[in-house]
Amino acid sequence: MSNFITLLPTLLIGALALIMFGLGLSLTLGDFRRLLGHPKAVVLALVLQALVLPAICYGLCVGLGVAPIYAVGLMLLAASPGGVSANLFSHLFGGNVAMNISLTAINTVLSIVSLPLIANFAIDTFAKSGQVVPMQTAKVVEVIVIVLIPVAIGMFVKSRAPGFAARMDKPMKRFSMAVLALLAVIAIAKEWAAISTSFASIGLAVILFNIASLGLGYTVPRLLGLDKPNAIAIGYEIGIHNSTLAIFVAVSVLGDFQLMLPAAIYSVSMYVFATAFGLLVLGKKQPAGAAAPVSG
Repeated sequence: MSNFITLLPTLLIGALALIMFGLGLSLTLGDFRRLLGHPKAVVLALVLQALVLPAICYGLCVGLGVAPIYAVGLMLLAASPGGVSANLFSHLFGGNVAMNISLTAINTVLSIVSLPLIANFAIDTFAKSGQVVPMQTAKVVEVIVIVLIPVAIGMFVKSRAPGFAARMDKPMKRFSMAVLALLAVIAIAKEWAAISTSFASIGLAVILFNIASLGLGYTVPRLLGLDKPNAIAIGYEIGIHNSTLAIFVAVSVLGDFQLMLPAAIYSVSMYVFATAFGLLVLGKKQPAGAAAPVSG
């Protein structure tokens, strides 16, 4: 049993890479070329991720009187790009997965600069400790290994064996759901002690930030005329932050366990609200006679 627990992180990374391969089986190069026809969607997602969400997070911290140490931790979360789970949820609930994967790559590269800037602003504003967050170039390597390479292999397989790709669509979606459920259980078990003791202090701010991220990510694009698949993709891309990266920066870079508690709570609540969000948008139908929205 102890050997299994030791191997579990590696097994999960392998499972996520396999899921990304499954996503690749549903994509073609044409899906990515079409992104060039959606400049509004790409720019909007980047603005929401890099500017609007950190501002909202800052407002929540000030408005709710969040303790400085937790405020910095929550700002770390806001500065983190979308995670692999964003691609999974978008795939399961009808989003434009090619948009998700492209945005994940772009946001991750931008976070090499934006994460230290936002984190250092939060430290100077709330904690005033003088600590500096170095650029997380290793994160780019993680995205390449876990996201881009398996997706590319899946796309190559689809180009050579489209029949196989079509047959694997439903099994891969079921596998994705099983992995998401496993990740949620592991997150709860791993962080339960810390979550239960800190929830009263930071829980409301984390939940409100989670809801605001998903809600704005979907509603703003729809109000600006983007179609539903792109709006879902953006909603998940900016609504699901990479809590693992935030925890890594808090513990390994800044060396403070308390800084990671907002991300630990988020790593659990995210699965609940992301699923609820997906079920909600799936249930929304366009009114009869309404004009189709314009893709941006």
